[in-house]
Amino acid sequence: MQDVKLKDPGPQLTKANLWLMAAGSGLVVANNYYNQPLLGKIADSFHISEAKASSVAVLTQVGYAVGLLFIIPLGDMVRRKRLILTDFVLILFSLLMAAMAPNIHMLMVASFLIGLTSVIPQLFVPMAAHLSKPEDRGKAIGTVMSGLLIGILCSRTLSGIVGEYFGWRAMFFIAAGVMVVLWIALLWLLPEVYPDYKGSYKELMMSLVKYIKTEPSLRLASVRGGLGFAGFGAFWTTLVFLLQEPPFNAGSDVAGAFGLIGAGGALAASVVGRISDRMNKRRLITITTSMMLVAWIVFGFSAQSMAGLIVGVILLDLGLQSTHIANQTIIFALHPAARNRLNTVYMVSYFIGGATGTFVAGQAWHLWKWDGVVGVGLVVSGLTLLIHLLGSSDQVES
Repeated sequence: MQDVKLKDPGPQLTKANLWLMAAGSGLVVANNYYNQPLLGKIADSFHISEAKASSVAVLTQVGYAVGLLFIIPLGDMVRRKRLILTDFVLILFSLLMAAMAPNIHMLMVASFLIGLTSVIPQLFVPMAAHLSKPEDRGKAIGTVMSGLLIGILCSRTLSGIVGEYFGWRAMFFIAAGVMVVLWIALLWLLPEVYPDYKGSYKELMMSLVKYIKTEPSLRLASVRGGLGFAGFGAFWTTLVFLLQEPPFNAGSDVAGAFGLIGAGGALAASVVGRISDRMNKRRLITITTSMMLVAWIVFGFSAQSMAGLIVGVILLDLGLQSTHIANQTIIFALHPAARNRLNTVYMVSYFIGGATGTFVAGQAWHLWKWDGVVGVGLVVSGLTLLIHLLGSSDQVES
């Protein structure tokens, strides 16, 4: 196994490349979240409980974590564009399988495969970092992450509307068509990035353990990211159940519309990226993790308040997105030749946290309704802030 020193990066990052990766990130990651506003309709369609329907969202998150672990490290080993275009074929198959699922068990398998294959945005993020100038790295990461988070949030709006008027299966057919169009655009416009890693796949995977052991900044960022995303998943998975009850009595279209509100956090991502290039990371993350904690306090008083839910969504999404960008800016500066592997460690932790938060919140809703979900959110956001303050006190995150 050998990590060679980075050579000439080849193609330089252009605005067209950057915006293509941002748009591609949003469109691909959206596949993981189309199901969330549709869980109520899926439960009705297959005559199952809301808790069992939430397993569809959980398995998508688990699949994403598995894909991050076994697919993303290949970005350090094989040609990036070839890897991305090949993966698109598998995404298309998974979406069509979900659209035509005859029962909940087939949909659960398809949901896992959708998550497994829709990891392309996590190839785009280190790709943008690789091609950008060091002084613009945070800005580039922020731009791609803007596209990614807009995709996450607007996917709920789109699927909520489509599900309300055309049924939940229609959303997966539409997503499959979008993937075909995006594949063509990437084939023509995406630059190729050649690998710097020299070694076998087994050695590649073993090196993940080395970086976990030797990089405390990577470990801390991974814990912060995982706990933060656990709260994010807890909220978005159960929001549709809350809105279906009095006094809201709303359908999946209203639940999906909340994605547009949260998109404000995504639009601020490029600004946050610029700030992260200049501001002390520890101070920035202290502020952003505190925002997530405040968001859950607001949610605790908003079980019957639409205005309170809106305020909380803005705080939660902006806080999570800003923390996420700062985390990635820190880890991508550690070992330039291993950015995909560093991102793998971080993002696997991130989505294991998301899957855990989604699962626990689904059970908490079943047992204690919204109060239980808020309890989950307060615990994970409080831990995020506490671990950050304790863990970063002996580290320099400038």
